[in-house]
Amino acid sequence: MRSMLVKTAAAAVLLAAAFSPAKAGSLQVEPVIVDVTAPGAAATITLHNAGPASIKGQIRVFKWSLENGQEKLEATDDVVASPPSVTLGPDAKNIVRIVRVAKTPVVGEESYRLLVDQLPDLAQQKNGAVNLLVRYSLPVFFGAADKKSPTLAWSVAVKGDKLTLAAHNTGDRRLRLSALTIKDAQGRSISLGNGLAGYALGQSTKSWTIPARGFAASGSASISGQSDGGPVQAVASIGR
Repeated sequence: MRSMLVKTAAAAVLLAAAFSPAKAGSLQVEPVIVDVTAPGAAATITLHNAGPASIKGQIRVFKWSLENGQEKLEATDDVVASPPSVTLGPDAKNIVRIVRVAKTPVVGEESYRLLVDQLPDLAQQKNGAVNLLVRYSLPVFFGAADKKSPTLAWSVAVKGDKLTLAAHNTGDRRLRLSALTIKDAQGRSISLGNGLAGYALGQSTKSWTIPARGFAASGSASISGQSDGGPVQAVASIGR
């Protein structure tokens, strides 16, 4: 399923959660994150066609989890998008409802990904023309009113020329991580970049494996970065 989501017949643009309306091509989506607290069970997003020609869009919901530290998407019937597809005329807008239809109460926080795809216009693919597809991947969360705040426990392992950094979230609420940097006791520093590093979902572990030439194989390492809950500062022992 995951490989099917990643592969497309043409180029795809994946936009992770940000704090402004997402824009790519003529299709725009707002907001770019859905966060619902019980007893609420529904929210809306707005699709806007900012271009001069009609476009078609497809909206799908997938269960989002972390397995062995990596993101996993699975088909689900617990949350649905209504309508699941739209046709937008020039400068037209359409409201899509995201509804949790599962009857069981929310425990902690449930995580989903909402994929919004601009579908290709087959009429424009004549004479060798190629359409570029647009995909938005929006995080969707349904949380209990009493969910526990995120608390991260960090670990660092060095094996050969690879370093694995892991963040185990013992809380219920996810934590959005960015601009992560890890430094050993000798001052050797490795950056994961200034942008989004990923989400440590509730009761889950997020990990990153990166090149680590010259990084200490023992001792301690300091981790710094940013999150939607504030600055990240931690120290972890280096293992193998």
